[in-house]
Amino acid sequence: MASVLVVEDDQFVRSALIRHLTEAAHTVRSVGTALEALREVAHFRFDVVILDLGLPDLDGAEALKMLRGITDVPVIIATARDDEAEIVRLLNDGADDYLTKPFSVEHLSARMAAVLRRARASAGEAPPSREIRVGGLAIDPLRRQAALDGTALDLTRREFDLLAFLAGRPGVVVSRKELLAEVWQQSYGDDQTIDVHLSWLRRKLGETAARPRYLHTLRGVGVKLEPPQEAAAARPEPRP
Repeated sequence: MASVLVVEDDQFVRSALIRHLTEAAHTVRSVGTALEALREVAHFRFDVVILDLGLPDLDGAEALKMLRGITDVPVIIATARDDEAEIVRLLNDGADDYLTKPFSVEHLSARMAAVLRRARASAGEAPPSREIRVGGLAIDPLRRQAALDGTALDLTRREFDLLAFLAGRPGVVVSRKELLAEVWQQSYGDDQTIDVHLSWLRRKLGETAARPRYLHTLRGVGVKLEPPQEAAAARPEPRP
């Protein structure tokens, strides 16, 4: 059983979702606007949010960004829009899954179950307690803080997860499939999602794909994070 917030302004769709989720033994609260959704999330704990995009007061895409500012609750977008570029953008902005209307209650149940399994698995994994250091990078998984050469990095939730995952495997080439599975908790997805986040992360690390320091892309293979060449060259040679 899960606690579900339904954000849907169409009364017919809203009633159908409430009925189906209640019959499946979930606890359901529902609202019809983005501002009501933000108030609900601020005052109640939910396991998953089902979010429509065509809300009367604020576009659901903007509501998603605001939700991500206050909570990590899994969000499933449920909308009639099916533009691929918009789907990629919403996933990049923090959506955990996307359903295009009309959809069956069985389809919704399956997507909800998958999202909840991923969320519970992530919650059950204790983050490493020690600080991770790679060159001038220092990453604290428990406090979710990162710094470069002593200067704090302002990272989004996904950027931090991506950086911490790669830094925990310095010098190891990680495939995009593994990044999707481990960082995004998805078994499928668009490479553009990863490329966009890598681009944002490179910018905050003060590098580019053409002139990398920490993040190196091996075309057709994957990505690795390792200390800059100057840091490796400065490391003293071990004594015989």
